[in-house]
Amino acid sequence: MSILLAFGKISSDISIMVAILTTLGFTCAELGARIPLLRLIGGPVIVTTFLPSCLVYYKLLPGELVRSINDFWQSTNILYLFIASVVVGSILSMDRRTLVAGMAKIFVPLAVGSVAAAIVGTLTGMAFGLGAHHTFFYLVVPVMAGGIGEGAIPLTLGYADILNLPQKQLFAQVIPAIVLGNLIAIICASLLHQFGKRHASYSGKGRLSAADEGISTNPSDASSVTVEHLAAAGMIAICLYMLGILVHKLIGLPAPVAMLFLAVLAKLTYAISPKLEGGARIVYRFFSTVVTYPLLFAIGITITPWNDLLAGFTLANIATITATVCTLTTVGFFVGKWVGLYPIESAIINACHSGMGGIGDVAILSAAYRLELMPFAQIATRLGGALTITHVLTHNYKQPSTINL
Repeated sequence: MSILLAFGKISSDISIMVAILTTLGFTCAELGARIPLLRLIGGPVIVTTFLPSCLVYYKLLPGELVRSINDFWQSTNILYLFIASVVVGSILSMDRRTLVAGMAKIFVPLAVGSVAAAIVGTLTGMAFGLGAHHTFFYLVVPVMAGGIGEGAIPLTLGYADILNLPQKQLFAQVIPAIVLGNLIAIICASLLHQFGKRHASYSGKGRLSAADEGISTNPSDASSVTVEHLAAAGMIAICLYMLGILVHKLIGLPAPVAMLFLAVLAKLTYAISPKLEGGARIVYRFFSTVVTYPLLFAIGITITPWNDLLAGFTLANIATITATVCTLTTVGFFVGKWVGLYPIESAIINACHSGMGGIGDVAILSAAYRLELMPFAQIATRLGGALTITHVLTHNYKQPSTINL
C-alpha cells in the first residue's frame, strides 16, 4: 500500500480496495482489542469506526487514499450488499418457529423501551437546563429516528416544513446526537456481551429465546453445500434487495425492511430449498466474519463525522443521550425477559433502535458478537425509526412552549 501511495497508484478498483480495507480494518480491530479497558467496551468496533474518522478530520491520512475509499463507497454502495447478505442469510438459516416467535415478541420491549427512553431522556435534559422542547425534538427523537439517511434527513425535512427554517441548519443540530447515541449503544452492547459471558443464564448467545435451544440453525449439512448453492444463495439475497427497492418505489417502505419481509415470506412458504438455505448461511458467515471490520473502516472514512461527534461532547448532551440509550437498553433487558426472550439479546436489539441505521446495526451487533440478530435489529432500526418520525411529525411537534410526551 505504501508503495502504491508513493507512486500515486491508489485507485478505487475493487481489488485494490479489498486489499487496503481488509488490511487497515483488521489492523484497527486488533489495536482496539489490545487497548486496556477500551477492549471491554467494544474497543475493536470503536477504534475501527472512529479512528479513521479522526485521522481524516485532522488530515493525517493521505488525501488520495481517502478519495479512493470515498469513490469506492459511492460507486459500489457495498453497505447494502453486506446488509442483504447478512439479513437474508440469517433469516433463511433460521428455524421457522424461531423466526415467527421472535418477530412477534420483539415489538413489546421495543415499544415499552421507546416510551420509557423518551420520558427519561427528556427529564434528564430538563434537569441539565436544556428545556423539554429542545431535549425531546433535537436530542431524544434523533437518537431513535433510525440513523441519518432514513432518520435525520426526513425528520429535519419535516421540522423545516413546520418551522420554515433551512433544513441544513436543523440537520446540523441533530447529527451530533445520532453519532453520540450510536457510540453509547456500541458501548452498551459490548458491556452486555461481557455480562453474558459471566452470567450465561441471561444470554442466548445469539438465540432469542430458550425455546430455540436444540434447534439447529443450519438447515443443511455444510459438506453437502456446493459452490453453485453458494452462488445461488448470493443471487437470492441480491434479488430480494432489488425487489425491496421496487417496493420502496411503489409504497415508500424502506428497501431493507421490504427485503426483510420478503425473505421472511420466502422462508415461511418453503420457497427456498434446504440446500440453498445452507448456502445462504455460509454467505452470511462469510460476510459477518470477513467483511465486517473492512466495512467499518470504510464507514469511519466516509460517513462518520468526527467534528459532529466532538460537537456532541457537552455534559448535558452526554448525560441526556446516555440516559436515553441506557433506558432503552435496560427496559429491553427486563421486558424481554418478561415476554420470554433472552434478556441480553432483547436489550441488544433495543440498543440498535438508537443506532445510525444499518451502519449502526453493523457496529452495535459486531460489538456484541451477535450479527445473527441483524434481521431483528433492522426491524428495530428501520421500522422503529420510521414509526418514531411519523408519530413525532404528525402528532407531537409543537412550538417550544409546549410538548406532549
